[in-house]
Amino acid sequence: MSTSRTELQDADATTGAGVLETRLAGMSKEEFAREVWARRALLTRRASDFSDLFSADAVDELVSRRGLRTPFLRVVKDGSALPESSFTSSAGVGATISDQLDDTALWRSFADGATLVVQALQRTWEPVANFSSGLSSELGHPVQANAYVTPPQNRGFDDHYDVHDVFVLQIEGTKRWLIHEPVHLDPLPDQPWTDRRSVVAEAARGEAYIDAVLEPGDVLYLPRGWLHAARAQGEISIHLTLGIHNWTRYALAEQLARSALAVLRDDPRMRGTLPIGVDGPAEEIDIVRERLVAAVAQVDSAPLFQRARRGQGRAAPLGPLAQFAAVDNLRPESRVRLRGALEARLEGPRLTTRVGWLDFPAADLPSVVRLLDGEVRTVGDLGAPLVERLLRAGVLVPAEQ
Repeated sequence: MSTSRTELQDADATTGAGVLETRLAGMSKEEFAREVWARRALLTRRASDFSDLFSADAVDELVSRRGLRTPFLRVVKDGSALPESSFTSSAGVGATISDQLDDTALWRSFADGATLVVQALQRTWEPVANFSSGLSSELGHPVQANAYVTPPQNRGFDDHYDVHDVFVLQIEGTKRWLIHEPVHLDPLPDQPWTDRRSVVAEAARGEAYIDAVLEPGDVLYLPRGWLHAARAQGEISIHLTLGIHNWTRYALAEQLARSALAVLRDDPRMRGTLPIGVDGPAEEIDIVRERLVAAVAQVDSAPLFQRARRGQGRAAPLGPLAQFAAVDNLRPESRVRLRGALEARLEGPRLTTRVGWLDFPAADLPSVVRLLDGEVRTVGDLGAPLVERLLRAGVLVPAEQ
């Protein structure tokens, strides 16, 4: 295997049928990519039992016992977010930070019809974090997870669209969803629905593309730009929204332009001052255009894109004490593995990851390549100096016995 430019999957990358097929869409990743992805909304009935991911008990624990702060929770009523001061307070002696969640205030808001939006569960709730990480590995796009907890016969938001794809997983209760086709196809992150509020409202009055009550286990997929609104039925509704923060061709173009501009910084003529009195003459614009096109043609924006992609997520959790014990008790029989969700890439002698980069001598490269296949290895197989270095760098973690 050549290591001049090698891409290898993380240890947690999915092999075989993943969560997309087995728990979300009921079809293979290839079929989903061909028939559904970024094209149309899809409702999948009884896709899975999601009780292992989230529940009403999880909501109560997060709100009342985990010391969460804003912005890990929003409160929304009748389409508007309530001020953070209305549901936060100091937590008393030893925890006087003023923006911690106030469970009493949250209970009163919820009883009054407000929706609780528990945000970024991929950071605070392990089952959702693991599920989101697996889905992100399958799709190749970052995934964020929010929970929406709505009292009976209420809704949190008016008709709107998101600037990212979503999978809606109904956890408990039921909720009626009205879905309409886009008024602005494939919106970018800086093209929110509020810029088209009147057009969205008008489109929402038309015939729905999907009008359905989601029950526990149902999954709804919505590409970015598809209009939606939802209302809880006769009991508390809890659903998870997995937001897919899509990489787009426009984003690739941005990376390519940045790479080209970096090249032009080294061109003395491009750094030169325009003549006095210049008001954008055609010959100057032609010179700039010619050199910009040439720079775009010569640059490789892949490294910049990969850095940006790595920056969109986090590596799998690492326990400092477990890591210390692994280094302190290193034995030939000790078992280690690549840390999950590293986005590890080996290019020549350099390994780049979400937690930094390392250069290796040629003698170590075969062992590094073996590690990147995701299998559990022993210290005796790899060599103690290499394993200790990678443990200290947070690239390897101890494998469970």
